[in-house]
Amino acid sequence: MRLDDERESTNFEVQDGRGGGMGGGLGGGLGLLLPLIGNRFGCGGIVVVLIVLAVMGVNPLSLMNGGGQMPQGGPQSGEVSRDASKLSDIQHWSLKVLGSTERVWGQAFQQAGQQYRPTVLSFYSQNGASGCGAAQSAMGPFYCPNDQKVYLDTDFFTELQQRFGAPGDFAQAYVIAHEVGHHVQDLEGTLGQVNKRQRAVSEDEGNALQVRVELQADCYAGVWAKRTGLMEPGDLEEGMKAAQAIGDDTLQKAAGRRPVPESFTHGTSEQRMTWLRRGLDSGDPAQCDTFKGV
Repeated sequence: MRLDDERESTNFEVQDGRGGGMGGGLGGGLGLLLPLIGNRFGCGGIVVVLIVLAVMGVNPLSLMNGGGQMPQGGPQSGEVSRDASKLSDIQHWSLKVLGSTERVWGQAFQQAGQQYRPTVLSFYSQNGASGCGAAQSAMGPFYCPNDQKVYLDTDFFTELQQRFGAPGDFAQAYVIAHEVGHHVQDLEGTLGQVNKRQRAVSEDEGNALQVRVELQADCYAGVWAKRTGLMEPGDLEEGMKAAQAIGDDTLQKAAGRRPVPESFTHGTSEQRMTWLRRGLDSGDPAQCDTFKGV
C-alpha cells in the first residue's frame, strides 16, 4: 500500500506491559487455556482465538459478548505512554493505517449525515490491559467495546506471515481495518443488537450471528481498502490470501479436525474472501449487510 504520504493517527497509546496477568473479565477457564492457544484474529479478525477455542470444544460465546469483542471486565493497572517519538517503525506504520481508516470512515459517516468518532489503537507487548480485562499476545488483535479501543501486539504480524502464510503490508493493514470495522459496528449499534440476540438464542444460533458480525467487518475492511485510493498491484492477492488462511474451515483442518459448521464463529475461507471482495468491489458500506434476511 502507498502509505508514505498518509498522516499518522494521533489516537494511540503504548502500554508498558505491567498491566499483565489475568483480570476478572476473562475468567479462570480462559486464563488456563490462553497459554495453549495459538492466537486470536479479528481480521479479523480476524478473532482466531475464538476459532481455536471452538476447535477445542469450548463455546466462544460463553467467553465474549459478540462482535469481535472480549468479555466484560474492568481495566487492569499499568501505565501508558502517548509519546510518538518512542514508537517503533511498525507502530508508526500501523498509525498510518489507522489514520487512513479515520479519513475513510470520517467521510463515509459525513455522507450519511453523521459524525465518526475514531477508535484508539492501544499497543502492548506480550501482556497488557483493556477495558474488557487483560490483553495477552496469544489473543491476537481485538476490539473492546467497553472502551472502544483496538488492542494490538505488533508481533502478531510476524505470526501472520510465518504461521498463516499471509505476508505483505496489505495483509497487515487488513488486520487493523477489520478491527476498526468492529468499531464502526459498535458506533452503528450492531454489536449491542447482536449481543442482545445472542443471549436469547441457542449456542449454534449465536455462533451463526457471530459469523455475520465477522463477515461484515471483513466487508468493511474491503470498503476501507477501496476508498483509500492507496492500493497497489498485488494488494488484492495479499488480502484474499489472508482471508483464505483464517477461515474457520481452513483453521479447523489445519488443527487436524473435521470442520464443524455449527462451531464456526467467523465464516469459511470462501465466505471471508467473498465479503472482503464485496467491500473492495463496491466501496459501499450499504453492500455489507450480512444480516439481511435474518
